[in-house]
Amino acid sequence: MQELVFKSIGDFHAYNGMSEPENPLFSASSNKGKKDDVATCDENNEAISLTCDFYGISLKNIISGELVYGRTKYDCSNGTLLFTAPNQKLIFKGLVFSSEAYHISFHKDFIRGTELYDKIKNYSFFEYRVNEALHLSPKEEAQLKTIFKNIEAEYHNNQDEFSKEIILSQLETLLKYSDRYYKRQFLNRKTINQTTLSRFTEVLNKYFEDGDLLNKGIPTVDWMAGKLGISHRYMSDMIKAETGRTAIDQINLFLIEEAKNLLLAPNASISETAYRLGFEYPQYFSRLFKKKTGLSPKEYIQSEQLN
Repeated sequence: MQELVFKSIGDFHAYNGMSEPENPLFSASSNKGKKDDVATCDENNEAISLTCDFYGISLKNIISGELVYGRTKYDCSNGTLLFTAPNQKLIFKGLVFSSEAYHISFHKDFIRGTELYDKIKNYSFFEYRVNEALHLSPKEEAQLKTIFKNIEAEYHNNQDEFSKEIILSQLETLLKYSDRYYKRQFLNRKTINQTTLSRFTEVLNKYFEDGDLLNKGIPTVDWMAGKLGISHRYMSDMIKAETGRTAIDQINLFLIEEAKNLLLAPNASISETAYRLGFEYPQYFSRLFKKKTGLSPKEYIQSEQLN
């Protein structure tokens, strides 16, 4: 199997023969060719594995082929809206989709410090918990194409102080409509069971939102397994299989992502951020933060202020 890993949106564009993105953290594109495209097969007709370090939203009519996300095959038919989260693996084989297609890529840093950064966690279709593409009715497809086109038009417009705000507003509208259509879809389709990783992330999100990190400290792997109703070993093995990382690594990555957002708040205190995330000693928080990001919390704040 050929494995493709894209660390940046620019690399993704270059591989697909597209022009360099106008914004390194965001891009919007469309394709309106005259014939259907074979998306993925290497020269030996083997499957291709694709992993990106950023979010992706694609609107395509998938005609045939095999598409696997997480451990589940997507049910592909008609107008298909596909969501991918950072570092999640997609596997394709012989995928054929219609010539008209729309795609949006955006990095976490594009939405960091905005309301959407927190809201996007509530859209489960970016996670493994919904192992199924969104199938659109003709009316729904037309509605979303309009939003895609609006985002693309603003993306190609001369960038000014309003550009990002307008794009974020349109992007949030796209996600809200998608959420509505998913809820409609699952009234008529059997709900896919949540995977261990999705449930694991869900528990962490609730633990943070309830203030338990501050009041109870960082949860242990044993505690997480108990909340999921499975053994420590089973949970650890499943998470390792899904992500290539240990359960402790997943907890630490969750803490670092939340820390990045908290540190961008006005007059943010490094010590206060550490305590809020359950660290008894701010020094340990700073060491972990630098280990995972390459920057100390102070250096991270300064680097973001320069952008």
